[in-house]
Amino acid sequence: MPRNLVWIKSQNFEGFGCSECRWEFNSTGTLIGESFDQMKQTYEAERDKEFAAYACATFPRAINPEK
Repeated sequence: MPRNLVWIKSQNFEGFGCSECRWEFNSTGTLIGESFDQMKQTYEAERDKEFAAYACATFPRAINPEK
């Protein structure tokens, strides 16, 4: 089954993560941009790049990720 980027809401985390394992996206720093739209694009690009680069095998399987 292909993995998907999903919104996860739990006691300890709220944000984007993987539908197939416990990978969670944590932004590395301050958002950069001259407008809100540019900051949003920067955040999404960083998130998408990290999601594409990691391997599910390096994270424990999720029991029931919230989608």
